[in-house]
Amino acid sequence: MNQILLGKSITTPDSGQVHLLARYGNRHGLVAGATGTGKSVSLMVLAEGFSRLGVPVFMADVKGDIAGLAVPGSANEKIAARAAQIGIEGYANEGNPTVFWDLYGKDGHPVRTTISEVGPTLLARMLELNDTQSGVLDIVFKLADDNGWLLLDMDDLRALLAFASEERKEISASHGLISTASIGAIQRALLRLEQEGGNLFFGEPALDLSDLMRTDLSGRGLINILAADRLFLKPRLYSTFLLWLLSELFENLPEVGDLEKPRLVFFFDEAHLLFDDAPAALRQRIEQVVRLIRSKGVGVYFCSQFPDDVPGEILGQLGNRVQHALRAFTPRDQKAVKTAAETFVANAALDVAQAISQLGTGEALTSVLMDKGIPSPVEKTLICPPRCRMGAITPEERAQVRARSPIGPRYDTAVNRESAQEILARRAAEAAASAGQDDSGTRTGKTPAKEEGGLGQKVNDWLFGTKRRQGVVDTMAKQTARTIGTKLGNQILRGVLGGIFKR
Repeated sequence: MNQILLGKSITTPDSGQVHLLARYGNRHGLVAGATGTGKSVSLMVLAEGFSRLGVPVFMADVKGDIAGLAVPGSANEKIAARAAQIGIEGYANEGNPTVFWDLYGKDGHPVRTTISEVGPTLLARMLELNDTQSGVLDIVFKLADDNGWLLLDMDDLRALLAFASEERKEISASHGLISTASIGAIQRALLRLEQEGGNLFFGEPALDLSDLMRTDLSGRGLINILAADRLFLKPRLYSTFLLWLLSELFENLPEVGDLEKPRLVFFFDEAHLLFDDAPAALRQRIEQVVRLIRSKGVGVYFCSQFPDDVPGEILGQLGNRVQHALRAFTPRDQKAVKTAAETFVANAALDVAQAISQLGTGEALTSVLMDKGIPSPVEKTLICPPRCRMGAITPEERAQVRARSPIGPRYDTAVNRESAQEILARRAAEAAASAGQDDSGTRTGKTPAKEEGGLGQKVNDWLFGTKRRQGVVDTMAKQTARTIGTKLGNQILRGVLGGIFKR
């Protein structure tokens, strides 16, 4: 059946099993609860369930325990008893088809994208720029887009910033005011990001979304796990990277409407980092992406300690809920308990606010979308044990999984093709060569200025110009460059979050 068994309801003695229907898997969800209450187990159960339905999954491994999805769990009496109590048919320990990714390229395939693809909005957030500096970054990107200059890595952006600083008067007149102070601030922010390892994220080969949406030979969806234990130490980089990936899916996947099961499920762990210090305009764009991406066949599941870590306008769109225990020790905790209780459809047999603070490890309050998309009444649920290992794996086990990866070595070696840095360097070299010509007027392909022969000299000046007047050759070359740049620039369309709209 196209459904995922979450567990068994224990609200009343005669309660049955709780299932998440696959056709509503793209209606998004929330997994919340205090540390140590079983959120990771619930994430594993959901990931395994979607994979068994043939749905690829992407999730970040912040603590290192999610990697256990790749290997079979260990049988023991406690897990066997729970499986029997819930009524799981054919329960057996097994691993899942898994691909490991790592922005730093150490614990998985390197994840890269280009500066151009990230766009100015998300890059400004990654660099923690203020409004003025973000505006200058917008202008720099517009300049690159208009001229068709590819920004593949940080070197390209630095070269463009240096060019913008030198030509700031002309650029300010045509694109908008820029200052050397703002450019300097952006350059310093790039240096900080590079020192944190963020430069490894930018380059080629860039991530191909189709590699996240694979199934194995048996039809099971691949579980893509991002090693994020180091990345999580840079919260702004971590959250912006996941937001970029979500925006890539939104901008470039075609509309498919409501399917029998999602095309991809995206888990956003530590979701509060996405919204911390996010300006109102960015939060509004995130809300738009979350609201519309379900029509692309993508389900988004946020995971955080408190449900109110997710803004109300987004929380209202999360139809599938798994709420683990919250401890009401502080006024903040008490408010969170009240918020969580109010988001569920009431159940006459259950005091939700009281139950949230009394849930044991491996228990949760659940509410899922039923037929016609109607939320089910909240149920106190005993969550299923996953079939995989509930814990970290060894480096040897990780190496074995990586060696079997269907992605192969495609991303393991970086490449560096011609882009903005090389184009601007060549342009600067040509300008320097032209400026270094002697006063005699001797130029490559030209007749010396002192050479006698009036008609030949006039033709030479007409073709190649003089110190005061541009020649036809230079004029045509620049016009061609502008035309090519304009055509390339017109093809670069940017979406809601500033990324390139490839389709």
